[in-house]
Amino acid sequence: MRPNIPTYDLTGISAHQFIVERINHTQHARKALLDRGIHRDSHYIFTIMEQGFVRMMIDFAVIEARESCIFCIMPGQVHQGLLMEDVVGWFVAVKADFVPDTVRSVFEESLTKIEPLLLDMESIAKISMTADLLYGYCNDGGFASKERLLTVRSLLSALMGMVAHRYSEENSLDISDQNRASQLTRAFRILVRKKFRTLKSPSSYAELLHISRGYLTEVIREVTGKSAQYWIHSEILIEAKRLLVFTDLTVKEVAYELGYSDHAYFSRLFSRLENQSPSEFRQKPQESL
Repeated sequence: MRPNIPTYDLTGISAHQFIVERINHTQHARKALLDRGIHRDSHYIFTIMEQGFVRMMIDFAVIEARESCIFCIMPGQVHQGLLMEDVVGWFVAVKADFVPDTVRSVFEESLTKIEPLLLDMESIAKISMTADLLYGYCNDGGFASKERLLTVRSLLSALMGMVAHRYSEENSLDISDQNRASQLTRAFRILVRKKFRTLKSPSSYAELLHISRGYLTEVIREVTGKSAQYWIHSEILIEAKRLLVFTDLTVKEVAYELGYSDHAYFSRLFSRLENQSPSEFRQKPQESL
């Protein structure tokens, strides 16, 4: 156990806000996946698998990816590589503020878990080809001129767009939807992820968005089927679970980390939302991970 969850970023690794690497079944690739242990990243990770098998833990759930598939790990998600066998494909890490809003919305606004998505050989070949082109430009003077830099960024956007498009098809999302309600929901969900430690009420977010509380709650329920308060509590709850399971902070310290000066109130809230106390939850996941 540890007092905090290690968080990695791309500082010192890339001056261009992203990295793209070829994965093959080498010791280097295995080491990169397995040796970091339990951690999280401040960036998006997009993995394109052409073949092989990977088992990972992502936010308490053990997921398996095999053969031709894609999957995404979002910033802040706690994860750990458990097993890697004969993997060939591509690994792309991109700083969050470099990911287009339309791509981020597919993953940030999804009402279902983002799990590995199996693709047919033709689809995975097109995505891999784009990754290969991106890799080639990056390693062949891709940042030497404005024109080449534009090409690199266009290829990166195309790659992320292709991955997001396949997920949007799977989850029946429209990544081009730019109506007012969708834009507001997107802005609200992004704000909640940034501010949930300090802002706990829909009124606070409505003020930041320069709208009334009533309008915010109406729109969020219309678009997502859930209340604005539900999404605030959801973000608090998942981070509470991460801290309870993956650190040795006391329940009181977890409460303070989440912005609650009254740890008893936090415990009551957690118990109401999860139907078990923080201490009870802390014991159960550890037995299954």
